[in-house]
Amino acid sequence: MPEKIDISHQPSSKSCAIFTSKSHFEQILRDNQPLITIFQDCIANIKEHISGAYLFLLADAEGVLIAMDYCQTLKEVVRQSEIRVGMYFTEESCGVNAISEAMARRGPVYLPPEEHESPFFQNWHCFSTPLLLGTTTLGYLDVSTINANMRSELIAIAKLIPGNMLSSLKNQPGPSPAEERPVHLTERQLNVLRLIAQGQTVKSIAIKLNIKECTVNHHKKIIFEKLGVQSSTEAVSVASRMSIL
Repeated sequence: MPEKIDISHQPSSKSCAIFTSKSHFEQILRDNQPLITIFQDCIANIKEHISGAYLFLLADAEGVLIAMDYCQTLKEVVRQSEIRVGMYFTEESCGVNAISEAMARRGPVYLPPEEHESPFFQNWHCFSTPLLLGTTTLGYLDVSTINANMRSELIAIAKLIPGNMLSSLKNQPGPSPAEERPVHLTERQLNVLRLIAQGQTVKSIAIKLNIKECTVNHHKKIIFEKLGVQSSTEAVSVASRMSIL
């Protein structure tokens, strides 16, 4: 099983890393549980064949770290770092890194040690890629190593994992009852759903649509009810299968 990380640990006073609130993080975990489970399963099948030091990171569509796994030789290194689940891997939170660059470029990125701004990653070779289901960004995968000789090997692995993860997602249980009946969304609800599918936050959706954040949350609640889902990830998945998106 992947190493469990204590999210109650806070970074040192010198850190500028941004962490989501506990309540928000719990909601993020609920929204992304299928993706996290599939990530853990894929990593479990791969890591026993990797001989050198490795670090796997999974971030949601907003760049929040939701799962991680690493070799035992890095346990103390990771423990002493500020990296914890619930941490934003955006450039604003921890400087330029492979995940923030993948978010900015909307595509796969290899970042060598010297191009990282985070002190922790300045010895790391990192490859990050978006996890795309159609045109929808579900999250970001990052595979890293401090061993330059393993760089090509881990990049090759990182390119294979997304396909396996997305294939597993598509093989999830069939349509819910809500998918078997017509669902009508208003134009505003469709706009909100499309922005959710792009990985936009409630705040950014509110700004883009010039409405209040509480109004965005109200639309999300109605969308979830109409689609018969409990999370943004489910909503995007169901709407995609129903050809709403």
